[in-house]
Amino acid sequence: MRMVFGLVLLVGLALAGAAVYMAQGYIGQTQAELVKERQLRAKMGPLVEVFVVKKPLNYGDPLTPEDVQKIFWQKNALPEGTFSDEAVLFPDGDKTPRFVLRQMEAFEPILAVKVTEPGEAAGLTTMLKNGQRAFTIQFGDAAGASRYLQPGNTVDVFWTGASATGNEVTQLIETAIEIIAVDRPEKEKVTGAPKSLTVAASPEQVARLTQGQASGQLSVALVGKGDTTAVAPIETSTCALLGNCAEPAPILPETAEVAVPECHITTRKGTEVVQIPIPCTN
Repeated sequence: MRMVFGLVLLVGLALAGAAVYMAQGYIGQTQAELVKERQLRAKMGPLVEVFVVKKPLNYGDPLTPEDVQKIFWQKNALPEGTFSDEAVLFPDGDKTPRFVLRQMEAFEPILAVKVTEPGEAAGLTTMLKNGQRAFTIQFGDAAGASRYLQPGNTVDVFWTGASATGNEVTQLIETAIEIIAVDRPEKEKVTGAPKSLTVAASPEQVARLTQGQASGQLSVALVGKGDTTAVAPIETSTCALLGNCAEPAPILPETAEVAVPECHITTRKGTEVVQIPIPCTN
């Protein structure tokens, strides 16, 4: 009996030792993970809650409380102009929504520069600087605009039309003009091919663009972000492109026809009077 009791005691001590060992290992692992998390938090800094959009929104779309949610964001990497208080973002709830001024993707923080004031419409006047005017460029099916053009991009504007000599030419007429609005079909409102785009331009640029759109076709080319390269005047023609620059045939002046005098004599043959031609003499 004593042997059985001693055996049970030894087994119990072994199990207790194993439990203590496993508990120490688990506690040690938990403490190591806790240290790593504290180090990561110290490296990241504090987190704050900010409002983001739940879905992609394009220029002119209303921003309502149903379109936003809160997420945690690293405080030391927080953009300027975010919203953390719903009472500031929507003072009157869904009665006076804001409107989007620049395209936003899903889970992008809402910035004050990308939305209007509560109840204020997304008008183009809010995006024009002093001395600027809004001008809309219409596109046909063969327009050279990229489907990825967005407000805030800059573009070069090219004109294509007939020159004074009759050749088809393309000229660069404006460089690095800022896009402030893009009109797309409803079914492709975010990334569809644009029907037209509106740019911010000076009155002189508006005059050139108006004349270019009236006398030919305008197309645009996207300029890289931060590209400040000076662009020299550019012009090309069908003649220069294809190499068939034959000289046009000269137009000769028309010569007036000189009237040739006719001379004749009149004679009678029986009862008939006949005129017979003869050489004219001076």
